[in-house]
Amino acid sequence: MGSSDLNIQTENGQIGMPSNMCCVVVEYCPGGALKSYLIKNRRRKLAFKVVVQLALDLARGLSYLHSKKIVHRDVKTENMLLDKTRTVKIADFGVARLEASNPNDMTGETGTLGYMAPEVLNGNPYNRKCDVYSFGICLWEIYCCDMPYPDLSFSEVTSAVVRQ
Repeated sequence: MGSSDLNIQTENGQIGMPSNMCCVVVEYCPGGALKSYLIKNRRRKLAFKVVVQLALDLARGLSYLHSKKIVHRDVKTENMLLDKTRTVKIADFGVARLEASNPNDMTGETGTLGYMAPEVLNGNPYNRKCDVYSFGICLWEIYCCDMPYPDLSFSEVTSAVVRQ
């Protein structure tokens, strides 16, 4: 993505930065984390239309990342932000990486327990499909406004995921 894709507004239409300078420009998302939004709505649940829109936003974001061969590796509702129109924006690329051409180059437990795919938990090679597993957990969370198996600890869920 180039600077023209960012749609940054300036007085003279120029970005106005020296060419040897590097910076990160991020969008302000006043809606906060999706996780917080879901917790606020836990008692009354979300309207089905809202559930579908949140799910579609997340799916489109992941589809874009995967089309660029980027594996996020920590897909969870805490890493999804809501803008002023409640559109989901994927955040926290701290453990993201380009998908390896050799699957054996992507191993190791990376992510958050409770959202990690079985192959990641087992230390087996993985690819972008690990994000799809985490997306499924997020879908459950969005629909129910709660984590799957709320009565189990992350370690109990992890153990069950690995065994089955």
